[in-house]
Amino acid sequence: MKGKFPVEKFEKVRTPFYYYDTDLLRQTLSAINSETGKYNDFYVHYAIKANANPKVLKIISQSGLGADCVSGGEIQRCLETGFSPKKIVYAGVGKADWEINLGLDKNIFCFNVESVAELEVINELAAKKGKVARVCFRINPDVGAHTNAKITTGLAENKFGIAMRDMEPAIAEAARMENIKFIGLHFHIGSQILDMGDFSALCNRINNILDELDKKHIKVENINVGGGLGIDYQHPNRMPIPDFEAYFSTYARHLKLRPGQKLHFELGRSVVGQMGSLITRCLYVKQGTAKQFAIVDAGMSDLIRPALYQAYHKIENITSDEPLSTYDVVGPICESSDVFAKAIDINKTHRGDLLAIRSAGAYGEIMASQYNCRKLPEGYITEDLVENE
Repeated sequence: MKGKFPVEKFEKVRTPFYYYDTDLLRQTLSAINSETGKYNDFYVHYAIKANANPKVLKIISQSGLGADCVSGGEIQRCLETGFSPKKIVYAGVGKADWEINLGLDKNIFCFNVESVAELEVINELAAKKGKVARVCFRINPDVGAHTNAKITTGLAENKFGIAMRDMEPAIAEAARMENIKFIGLHFHIGSQILDMGDFSALCNRINNILDELDKKHIKVENINVGGGLGIDYQHPNRMPIPDFEAYFSTYARHLKLRPGQKLHFELGRSVVGQMGSLITRCLYVKQGTAKQFAIVDAGMSDLIRPALYQAYHKIENITSDEPLSTYDVVGPICESSDVFAKAIDINKTHRGDLLAIRSAGAYGEIMASQYNCRKLPEGYITEDLVENE
């Protein structure tokens, strides 16, 4: 055992694979429930898109969290792993008819609607079933977030959501539809946000919106502020559980909820990000002219974030205690972008050593592909390795 990793058990597993520390996951879920328990009417829906490993989802559903889905497949996965339909919210700009019908058939809590065109289709499909669909409108509050431009979603000019100027006409349109019930507003300004000021700014914008709607006697039962809370990729050991106290208290202090209003959150990365690591084996150490490469058996097909977002993940050699040496850690894919890190210091590495690419529990396994006809990586939870002893 080196650090938090059962290395002796890893040696028996084919690499590359994802390892999920379920002890940390349960501690994280406990922290979320502890903090939300301080406030009345705070509800968390786990964002399935971050990690949909069935074993992970079962643990999350058992904790009592709801689910935030962005596809029919995610709704099906949720139902298979124990989530209550009454706690499922369904978002996405391009909901297919079969996906909407699935949500209607299963009586999910609500659809987060992103256009009037979508609203019309939901109303039509609900009418055919003799049902009333509960909807929240996803509004673009035009609040920027201090994060990667590719994961900022709350600006006015964005494919997601409804523009502020179109909000009231959309609510009025919903009121005219017999098979639609408007139950709230939904917002999401981006992902991997660490500045609580961004969330405060969202609160201020929502407060202004609610003031205007109050003047027109428009009742809003639910406010959904999305997710976005980030994790510490630089120091996963220092802060394995995000600062949920600061996050939830920011909303408690700054958002002026009306009596009886419920506040919903859609946390993903902050729930599962730190519990996961991609475990990979060094195939070769290649000495270049001015640098050396640690060539590993994991590639961008297993973890695409560094290639797609230039994202940083801490890398550790978990089988070597030798002095530090500098490497570019690269994969076997026939792409120049198949690089996990450049010029990083890790313990001196040899062929056969195991490396852990940290903070990979979110948007790792779920985004894996079979590019180059490679096999998809397996995902193992702590209990799997204990059972295999």
